[in-house]
Amino acid sequence: MLIFFSVLLLVIGFFAYRHWSKTQARNALLAAPLSDHQRRVIDAQVPLIRRLPKDLRAKLDGKVNLFLDQVRFFGCDGLDVTEDMELAIAVQASLLLVNRDIWYDNLTTILIYPTAFKSRQRRQDGYVISEKEIVRTGESWDRGPVILSWTHSQQGALNDRDGQNVVLHEFAHQVDDLSGGTNGVPILNNGQSFAEWERVFLTAYDAHVSAVEHGRHTVIDPYGATGHEEFFAVSVEVFFERPVALKSEAPEVYEQLAKLFQLDPASWA
Repeated sequence: MLIFFSVLLLVIGFFAYRHWSKTQARNALLAAPLSDHQRRVIDAQVPLIRRLPKDLRAKLDGKVNLFLDQVRFFGCDGLDVTEDMELAIAVQASLLLVNRDIWYDNLTTILIYPTAFKSRQRRQDGYVISEKEIVRTGESWDRGPVILSWTHSQQGALNDRDGQNVVLHEFAHQVDDLSGGTNGVPILNNGQSFAEWERVFLTAYDAHVSAVEHGRHTVIDPYGATGHEEFFAVSVEVFFERPVALKSEAPEVYEQLAKLFQLDPASWA
């Protein structure tokens, strides 16, 4: 019996030390600043980041460190992944959670294609199962990986005021999926009401679908009318890239996203 308890204590001690060690390493990454070179690359590749207040920029550095330590990037169709690519994607993914305690804990892989890529879509209608090949610029799978076209990712980041950004879009799906499913209802922040989120987003979604069906232009991309999860993702794109326009046209959607991310991009210089 003494041997059993001794072994048990050793096992508990091992796992306790392992957890402590991981926590220390994580805290060290979050506290470390990026190098001047890394910041220059980020500012050049993702001009949106130049708008951030200084206190957010310091927190963002740590999240980028954590992301780069956790995720591995793989080039597809002969693409050589560069440091610029990794930093550009990492900083945009990290921006979404820079003020949140939640994280992409299960994401370990990002696949990057040179340009748009083909993907098989499988649908079931009763007993009938159909497959078709479609061209995509990005995909987000449950618990990863994230798949991106570098051409479209780079264009989306460099034009930071058009409300279209494939990296923000796909990582909005990753944020959404942290709740256990990609359905347009992410893990809400402290103080947020599910009932209020549902009221705001269902009302806004229905209005958006109607606008698209009648050919009316809105600040939110028409693709958002294809489903609640896509409406959330395209709203996130606009929230970061055209925040003033979103706040003006859909103030309740902006307010819910500001509470969710604990950010107010409409106030950034």
